[in-house]
Amino acid sequence: MLRVRDAMSREVVAIGPDAGVGEAWGLCRERGIRHLPVVEGEKLVGIVSDRDLRDVSPPRDTRDEENTLGYVRVREIMSTDVVTVHPLDTIEHAARTIYEKNFNGLPVVADGELAGIITSTDLVRILVDLTGAGSEGSWIEVEVPNEPGTLAGITDELRNRQVNIAGIFLGPAGRETYRSIVLRLETTDPSSIAETLEGAGYTVTTTESTAPQDRNVERR
Repeated sequence: MLRVRDAMSREVVAIGPDAGVGEAWGLCRERGIRHLPVVEGEKLVGIVSDRDLRDVSPPRDTRDEENTLGYVRVREIMSTDVVTVHPLDTIEHAARTIYEKNFNGLPVVADGELAGIITSTDLVRILVDLTGAGSEGSWIEVEVPNEPGTLAGITDELRNRQVNIAGIFLGPAGRETYRSIVLRLETTDPSSIAETLEGAGYTVTTTESTAPQDRNVERR
């Protein structure tokens, strides 16, 4: 089971609560980030977003910009009620939290100390790894009865053909009688495999691919 620790970034850009808003702005712009964890020592005490920084920043064409940005401290604008995850939390939990809260990332905290950060980009990278989309291969979608044992029948056929599975997913259970099983296969030409599965009574859709960056051609 994948945990947050398997995907998080351990090198975190953070800032202290007594730093000026100007310094925080500089870090956000330099690193291209939208959220800065606020730490005292190694302890997470808050978080500040680019929106927080914009709210206290005067218009750029005013002479008071530099003075204001230097005068206001991060602790005055940071949020202290921070949503966090633990390194041992599941990737699913982190992804659901980011999705439901409409966040771009979450600080990772262990024993009160900042251990890392996990972002939506980290989750996309994990998705690419899980699907096998970063390597040569092809997708195949098989419509199966929504009953126990159907996946075993498909994997038996693939084993007989000596084809490796790089990734496997179940489609939404929107229908009572049938579901879709989507597999990433380590082959660039799934047509013969599709014929084998169709011969076994399955409804099959394939997407052929010679390399990850190539344009796909769908076959039904």
